[in-house]
Amino acid sequence: MSLKAFHLIFVTVLSSLWFGCGIWKLRDYSATHGSGTLGFGIGALALGVATLVYGRYFLKKLKKFSYL
Repeated sequence: MSLKAFHLIFVTVLSSLWFGCGIWKLRDYSATHGSGTLGFGIGALALGVATLVYGRYFLKKLKKFSYL
């Protein structure tokens, strides 16, 4: 497995986890109005976006290389 393929899988899984945790905590906040869950939810969504930005940057950087 190449570095490019590994990063594609890594970014996909990691961003899915960040967005899943963010949505989970924001739903928890709306149901219980807990104070700590709002910051965690917003932070997780921000990190999900940052992970996607990193993945796009990395794929542009290695455009010449194949996935194999």
